[in-house]
Amino acid sequence: MHASLIKDAETPNIPTLEQFEELGAWGLYCSVDVNNCDPYIIRDAEAIRQYVIQLCDLIKMRRFGETIVVHFGEDEKVAGYSMVQLIETSLISGHFANLTNKAYIDIFSCKYYDPEMAAQFTLNYFKGTDYKLNVALRK
Repeated sequence: MHASLIKDAETPNIPTLEQFEELGAWGLYCSVDVNNCDPYIIRDAEAIRQYVIQLCDLIKMRRFGETIVVHFGEDEKVAGYSMVQLIETSLISGHFANLTNKAYIDIFSCKYYDPEMAAQFTLNYFKGTDYKLNVALRK
């Protein structure tokens, strides 16, 4: 597994809750790119919905409304499911690329959560081989 950050790809520096509060951050953003996902899982709308429910429970985010999961893409390069879930503190979104069996997940919240925990869960859920994690604070 390889985790990298926007600011320093060699030395992951995921902010702690204390740093988040000390810096007066408005929000925490992370993107998780998962390679070599199980093709059956990323092509299953209900499995994607269940992922969102379990992820929100894990990182203690309250879902607002139902998860939107739509399959589209005329170009084979981008074809696959996309997902959006509003949460009370912002949103979770993702795209699942059929051609490459990759998952691209974005989590943004003004409530602190653990990006590494979210990334590990995402990797395990979609049965990928590795991932790249990018983290940024919004002020």
